[in-house]
Amino acid sequence: MKRCAAVAVAGLMLGAQSAPPVPPSPAPTTSINDRMAGDISPVHDPALIRAGDTWYLFNTVSSENEPPGLIHIRTSKDLVTWTKVGAVFAKLPEWAKTTVRGTKGLWAPDVAFVNGQYRVYYSVSTFGSNHSAIGLATSPTLDQRSPDYKWTDQGLVYASTRASDHNAIDPNFIADREGNHWLSFGSFWTGLKMIRLDPATGKPSTTDKTLYPIARRASPGAVEAPFIIDRGGYYYLFASFDSCCRGAASTYYTVVGRSKAVTGPYVDYDGKRMMQGYGQVVLHASLDKTRRFRGPGHPGIARIGDREIMAWHAYDARNKGVPTLRIAPIGWTKDGWPVIAQ
Repeated sequence: MKRCAAVAVAGLMLGAQSAPPVPPSPAPTTSINDRMAGDISPVHDPALIRAGDTWYLFNTVSSENEPPGLIHIRTSKDLVTWTKVGAVFAKLPEWAKTTVRGTKGLWAPDVAFVNGQYRVYYSVSTFGSNHSAIGLATSPTLDQRSPDYKWTDQGLVYASTRASDHNAIDPNFIADREGNHWLSFGSFWTGLKMIRLDPATGKPSTTDKTLYPIARRASPGAVEAPFIIDRGGYYYLFASFDSCCRGAASTYYTVVGRSKAVTGPYVDYDGKRMMQGYGQVVLHASLDKTRRFRGPGHPGIARIGDREIMAWHAYDARNKGVPTLRIAPIGWTKDGWPVIAQ
């Protein structure tokens, strides 16, 4: 069952003593999405993080011909007004061009602050192929005013080939409660996978080489874009189902499951496993009352204190189906399931 929540805020309007009493009227309420402005499109596959008093957003760039480079960076002080301020790469890394021939862009970044540095994992692929790779770039700071600001490419992290039964794109980093580091990823084929990382390097562990399956759907296997968070004793796996990248005709939507262990099994509200194609719906075009934004998916989540903020993209039916940034806080039901007001 689809679950959604509404939030209402009330205010009072006081009349003068000589006038008849004025009944309470609701104060205007607007969501982040209602107020969003600036460089919010095209934005595909957003990754969100906060450093100091500034929010940073990283997103897919499909071609070197999209200034100012590959993996665009946007900033905001309030999550509402966004400004494009640069890119992680000026051009494709040489290793990416030779590892995945024909690649033109860098996709689906994920950003995390790990061991005193910012790590951006990114995807190298061509559309519809599982000959793909995940790379890693690092910087000691996100503040472009700092003399220490510099992105250094650390090269290949993990690759899949046409002989693989999975696809090495859409990376997401998580550190578990025991301090182990993990990278989940995947798109179509046999679904979403996870590997353990070496915390020092951010690359695959040399002691645990297991490829852990965490979600799968029946053919054509339309599941991708994992994102895992740790909350309230559970790990929550968000994933995107069905088809993106078709403008307003996209059928993308986002689901979630949870597990006591980071490697699964992840189950939905009814206890059905994501490895069997299930998931609790959290973002769907039918939940948008305006019917304007289609195919909501590929979320990135940032935690500030005890709250989580989700960013995702959706295709604007009133603007030629352009992928557009959407942001909302995550609410939680009493029994521990996420709800997002689109």
